[in-house]
Amino acid sequence: MAWIVLIIAGLLEVVWAFAMKQSEGFSRLWPTVITFVTMGLSFACLAWSMRSLPLGTAYTIWTGIGAVGAFLVGIAFLGEAMNATRLLAAGLIVSGLVLMKLSSPA
Repeated sequence: MAWIVLIIAGLLEVVWAFAMKQSEGFSRLWPTVITFVTMGLSFACLAWSMRSLPLGTAYTIWTGIGAVGAFLVGIAFLGEAMNATRLLAAGLIVSGLVLMKLSSPA
């Protein structure tokens, strides 16, 4: 169950990062509200998952999901560049996440 909650925390991180971008420096109300609500939920889910998962594993997975997810959302919805170097970098992050999961005792 901790892994499912951790994945939810990571996905919520993607939502708050996207909403933060849309808030234009917290000058738009609803994206700002979404940012802070999903940020709080993301942190709460991360904290809950850390009750049974190792700190290094949980934090690495959480930030990795957020980083790769934000990268993909940026490409899909914000017209950000997709090139071989950026794809390789994202692939290396995903590889690290898989290795972290495989090395975790929980």
